[in-house]
Amino acid sequence: QVQLVQSGGGLVQPGGSLRLSCAASGFIVDHYIIGWFRQAPGKEREGVASISSHDGTTHYTTSVKGRFTISRENGENTVYLHMNNLEPEDTGVYYCHPQGTDYWGQGTQVTVSS
Repeated sequence: QVQLVQSGGGLVQPGGSLRLSCAASGFIVDHYIIGWFRQAPGKEREGVASISSHDGTTHYTTSVKGRFTISRENGENTVYLHMNNLEPEDTGVYYCHPQGTDYWGQGTQVTVSS
């Protein structure tokens, strides 16, 4: 049974940092491209970052380059999203998703506000 369990997130002031975790079971994260997506209120879901299978090549949407880092810990079968220098525009619900599957994490709220 495939499960994606997210943790992390919360309320942080502008300029702060958070780390999101996506712990997988039922499949091996190293075998899939894993993406982090977010959905802000009233907006469509957008891709934020992704990490390729095996070689770990990463990609980021322009607005988070230099601030967010996606990483994978194969021993823990977990993918992380490290978010630094957060901005109010980063507010939204964040989801992890293995490409080519119908599986999504349960979503984690990130709120950046003073």
